[in-house]
Order: sequence, then C-alpha cells, then structure tokens
Amino acid sequence: MERVEATSELQSRLSSLSFSSFPGVTSNQCDTSPVESLQNTDLSKSQPQTDDQADMEEIEEDSGQRSEGNEEAPAEPAPGEAGEENNSTGSCQLSTEMKTQMPPLEPPTTWTSATLKELKAKLRTEPDSVVTVYRGDIMTVHVPTVPEAKKVSWEFATDGYDIGFGIYFDWTPVTNRSITVHISESSDDEDEEEELEGPVSNGDVEKGSKTQTSSNLAEILPVYRQDSHLSVFGGSHDFPGEGTYMLKFDNSYSLWRNKTLYYRVYYSA
Repeated sequence: MERVEATSELQSRLSSLSFSSFPGVTSNQCDTSPVESLQNTDLSKSQPQTDDQADMEEIEEDSGQRSEGNEEAPAEPAPGEAGEENNSTGSCQLSTEMKTQMPPLEPPTTWTSATLKELKAKLRTEPDSVVTVYRGDIMTVHVPTVPEAKKVSWEFATDGYDIGFGIYFDWTPVTNRSITVHISESSDDEDEEEELEGPVSNGDVEKGSKTQTSSNLAEILPVYRQDSHLSVFGGSHDFPGEGTYMLKFDNSYSLWRNKTLYYRVYYSA
C-alpha cells in the first residue's frame, strides 16, 4: 500500500510541473511541431544571397547583353577597302582596253650569214658601230618609226662569245626621231650563275631579260642567246604603226665576260 501511495504522489507532482519551471525556456518556442516547421521552411527566403553570387549574375547579364549587341551590329568593312577594290578593277579594265586596241604584231624576218669577217671589217670603219656590252649589262637600242620608211633592219656579230638578243615595240607616240642607246644593269638574282662559254643551241631562253610590264609594250622576238660569234645574225620587221622599236642586246647572264658587239640598224622602204 505504501508503494502505491508513493507512485501516485510522484505522478501528481510530475503533472503539476510546466515549462515555466525551467528558466530560459518558454512555451511559445514549442507551439509549432517539428513537422510543421519543416513544411513551412522556404530555403530561398531563409538563405541570404552572398556577394559572390550577385557578382556572378551581373557578369552573366552583361555578357548576354554584349553578345546580343554583337549579333545585331553587322561588321563594317575597313576604310578604304571598297575604294581599293574599285580602283584595281578600273585599272585592270583600262589595261585590257589598251591591249585590245593594239593590232597583233607579225613575227620578224630573220637570217644568218657566214660573212662574219666582212661585216666586222666594215663596221670598224663606222662610228658607234662597235661597242662593249659589259658583264651584267643590257644595251637597248631605241629605233623610232619614221614616215619615209616602211621597215627596220638590223645585223650584228660578236667576238669570241654569244649574246642575248630580243626585240620589243613601244606603241607610245613618237616624240623624238633619233636613234638612241640605253645601258642598264640587271637586278636578276640569277646573275650569280657563271656563264657557260662555248656554242649554245638556239632556243635557250635568256634568263637575264624579261618582258616589260608596260601596257604599251609588245613583244616581237623574245630574248634568246644567239651564237653571234659564229655567224652574222640579221633580220627586218615591217612597221606595225607609229612607235619605237627596242632592240635588246643582253649580257646580264654573264658574270665574268664583257662582249664586243658589232651592230648596225637601218631603215628600208
């Protein structure tokens, strides 16, 4: 009986206890059950946004706006590109028109002669008919057309070694009727190759001389190495119109040898 009474007395004391009996704990803190607290929790609202996250979002927004701006703005051509293209097109058309106005040139009439000694003996008595074309040089004889003639003729020979020879025609209107001679040095990189002495077969292209780039210049005979030390080389060409012949004696391929040239140029009816 005493145990029963002690147990009932203990239960009555426990039931009389409340949360207010413990300091620092209030009954309001336990009004909501743990399940309800979890259900009402909003993580997006409860967790504050950090500064790093905000900076990342701003960078993404800026990059998106820039990419949209680049897509909307088409690339503009650099200044001067359109003008240069139009100028190059116009110059090409002008050059084409000038070339189409030029009539085709007939090939020259050429020959060789064994009278080598006779020609040299004759030209030695004439002034300016014997010249030295130095190594690496090109001698060009400018022969303008004249109203009293219909063709130009030439003959030449050399001592000991061959020489390159070619003919071009300049359609520029004639302003000077005198025959002139011009000497020029070759800037070709192939000048360093030593000349191959001795007979050379006709048809070897002369490397030191190249066709001029002038739109008024036409090629009559490309420059070839001629065995002018073995025989006389001669030829003639009918005037295609008003202009100036350019007879090229080319020694630009020779690294060591100067060439003694005997030549004459004359008009024929």
